[in-house]
Amino acid sequence: MRLTFLGTGTSFGVPQIGCRCPTCTSADPRDRRTRTAALIETNGKRLLIDTPPELRLQLVAAGIDHVDAVLFTHAHADHVHGIDDLRALSVRQGAKLQAYGSRATIAELAAKFPYIFDPTFVVAEGTSKPELAPHALEPGTTASIAGVPVLPLALPHGDHEVLGYRIGPVAYLTDVKTIPDDVVTALRGLDVLVLNALLSRPHPLHLSVPEAVAAAQRVGARRTFFTHLTHENTHAALAAKLSAGIAPAYDGLVIDLPGA
Repeated sequence: MRLTFLGTGTSFGVPQIGCRCPTCTSADPRDRRTRTAALIETNGKRLLIDTPPELRLQLVAAGIDHVDAVLFTHAHADHVHGIDDLRALSVRQGAKLQAYGSRATIAELAAKFPYIFDPTFVVAEGTSKPELAPHALEPGTTASIAGVPVLPLALPHGDHEVLGYRIGPVAYLTDVKTIPDDVVTALRGLDVLVLNALLSRPHPLHLSVPEAVAAAQRVGARRTFFTHLTHENTHAALAAKLSAGIAPAYDGLVIDLPGA
């Protein structure tokens, strides 16, 4: 199994427009953070998690020319507004791309992007649009997605609910404020946990860095990587603050899990 961090930044991205802070002006490539997305490859299949605004650039940088399914965590702009870039994939594949999310997320995507999800919308001859086949997932119920067992997990994001995903020894949770006890139980025995960690101070919608550290310790994965990062810390500065087994991710980071 391979996990690739396509993007690790918060909704503003890093560098942030108009900012001259140490992170935004850093020469360290790990401090250039596009909006959050990831790719999991296992058993010859590729599962894409979210479609942020920079998706085209992320997939080109990672050398990805096809995916077998798309998993959406939720429908906020920084996680879905690159959805039109899926057009290149569905055109290449000559078939609809299977797309998964909660019922609420699928409904919100259909409302935001009717040209994609409305079957009566027909493009002009000689043009194209993303071709997606939407599927609603039930939290807590394992689904077979492209032949891969995927466990969707319901998590609070302020007044919204997002889906995290456990795929074998890896779990990907982003934009969460807390991890409920039942989800902690479902995450036992992980090799890799991916978790959002926004700021050093509390935030109403996201885990702060101290809260994310505490959550990681509760889950007890062998390794934890933080994503959805702001410009508050450079990669090197944040890494120096974290204890063994916990590290910030960065765009392009690849984690291979032998035998998984």
